[in-house]
Order: sequence, then structure tokens, then C-alpha cells
Amino acid sequence: MNLTGITPILNVADVPVAIAWFEKLGWKRCWTFNDAGLIDNAADKNTHGPAAFAAVGCGDFEIFLCHDSQGSRGNPNQKYETDGNTPGVWMSWWFKTPAEVDEIHALALKHNMTITWPPTDEPWGARECRIVSPDGHTIRLSAPNTP
Repeated sequence: MNLTGITPILNVADVPVAIAWFEKLGWKRCWTFNDAGLIDNAADKNTHGPAAFAAVGCGDFEIFLCHDSQGSRGNPNQKYETDGNTPGVWMSWWFKTPAEVDEIHALALKHNMTITWPPTDEPWGARECRIVSPDGHTIRLSAPNTP
């Protein structure tokens, strides 16, 4: 097997709201789509209605956003006893330095995002922080703690 990429698909309640959340963290909108096809200029909607599918990108990476389909969502306001029973998708975003984890954490604080785990130097040699999207998807921000 020789993969050329992996693209997660997140189930979201509102595609434009999800795009805006990612944009606050530095991601860019790539394209939007509804029943009539691609929406010009990756707009939130056109005369055929709101975007129902979209992509956001950061560097070489993309995440697809799908309105009410293709997976499940969690509840970003619910407190869970353990990591093992959280609904929604979990994903790790890897950075080169611990300082970058702290920078994204600062952006999340600035935008009043849900933070479930503050930046922590973990015993496995990584600095990690966890934020949760409006649709209950957990994003694990990670960087190696070794020089």
C-alpha cells in the first residue's frame, strides 16, 4: 500500500460556522459545495442555498466538513469522565515546536474556544493541548518536547 494522503471528514451542524472556527485558527477555506455544485469563491451560500460540504486547508493538509452526515458529532459543552467515551472525531495536529502549540492555545483563548486540556508537557515527550470544535470534535495540538 502506498497512500498519497488522508483527509478527515467532520460531521458539522453548520458548514459556514465550522469554516469560521477553523479560520480563527489560521486555516483557509478551500472550496464550498451545495446541491447545485461548487459555490463560486468558496462562499458560504449562493442562490441554491447554503454550503453543505466544504474543505478547509492548512499548508498541504485539508479537512472536509459535511453538514449533518458522514460521521457523528460530540457535545462541546459536555464534560466526559474519560477520553475514551467522547463522541465526535479526535485528531492530532503536529507542530515542530512546543511554542507553536502555545501559540494555537493563545488563539483558542482569544476566540473563547473550548479548551479541555491546557498546554502540558507530557511524560511521553510531547507538549499537548486539546481544544474542541463547536461540533464536539477534539483537536489534539502536539509537538515533540525534545530538541
